[in-house]
Amino acid sequence: MQRLMNKLAVGILATSVLTAPLMAHAEKVLRFGHDNKQDMFENPAAAFTGVFKNIVESASNGSIKVEIYPSNQLGSAKEHVQMVRDGVMQGTLASVGAMASYYPRIGVMNVPFAFDSNAATYEVLDGPFGKAMADDMEKQLGNVKVLGFPDTGGFFSITNSKRPITTLDDFKGVRIRTMTLPAHEKLIQSLGGEAYPLAWGEVYSALQTGVIDGQMNPVPTVTFAHFDEVQKYLTLTNHLFSPYTLLLNKDFYDSLTDDEKRIVSYAAESGIVASRGVSRVIEASDRGLVGLQKSMKINALSPEVRAKLRETSQPAVLEQIRQDIGADGEPMLDLFLDEVKKANAHNYMQ
Repeated sequence: MQRLMNKLAVGILATSVLTAPLMAHAEKVLRFGHDNKQDMFENPAAAFTGVFKNIVESASNGSIKVEIYPSNQLGSAKEHVQMVRDGVMQGTLASVGAMASYYPRIGVMNVPFAFDSNAATYEVLDGPFGKAMADDMEKQLGNVKVLGFPDTGGFFSITNSKRPITTLDDFKGVRIRTMTLPAHEKLIQSLGGEAYPLAWGEVYSALQTGVIDGQMNPVPTVTFAHFDEVQKYLTLTNHLFSPYTLLLNKDFYDSLTDDEKRIVSYAAESGIVASRGVSRVIEASDRGLVGLQKSMKINALSPEVRAKLRETSQPAVLEQIRQDIGADGEPMLDLFLDEVKKANAHNYMQ
């Protein structure tokens, strides 16, 4: 049934592409899909698209209309990537998991415990590494334009229903859901846990029924997915940072005037800032840690334990990443590690 609905959605969207020139209010229509609810104060995907739409439409005086299709209305996150490549849809926010089958080198982002701060992630993604990966994505995927890396919610934390995780030993015997990414599975296994790859739509029920003990995601995701209803403990591990990739269809982008391209670029940059800002706000609000602590026991790792987890997991995960990306991907991994080291060494305003 879901496959049929996806086909119908694509058919409807394709028909609307043909009728777009008849629309009176916009010369160009940018159809944008993402995988979350369109609530700008609930999740960073909605914050990005809301800001992006507002700036593009207002600054272009309506010459570009942005239509937002949230909650995977037109297909899965992975299908969105192909739809953008095919020009059926003009834009999407692609998660690391959705991008992996199209662009394996995005796996370099899966180095565990790489970043020391949110500021370091921004510096790396907005700097030479982000530019190099965007250029490489465009070459490998074809017919896409990469305009940056919005926030998905921040650093990953781990929730579970067994025990607080305060030491390496606490991972033993805990079944933790991961994306279907070998590097994520290797990470949990290297820490002594049991990795349980599972589709996103099945996670809540699996937690509820005890099929799995825990999962890993940013704090805003824990909140809007209501995992606090089926999980007792939340540990601020900050072990992964997995951004969205902002993809536009290249044919659509190339059809824009120079002024319109400037507007879209400015809107993308502003949306990325919004996605990062709302992620930090959610973390500190009733929709984040303030609210979650009413129903969950929350703890952060000590610097010593975090260093131990990094020392334990990084060698095994790096070996898996190198296997996944192949020899051609080694320069991208090296650049990532170099830029992370530089960014971690910087202090704010110093």
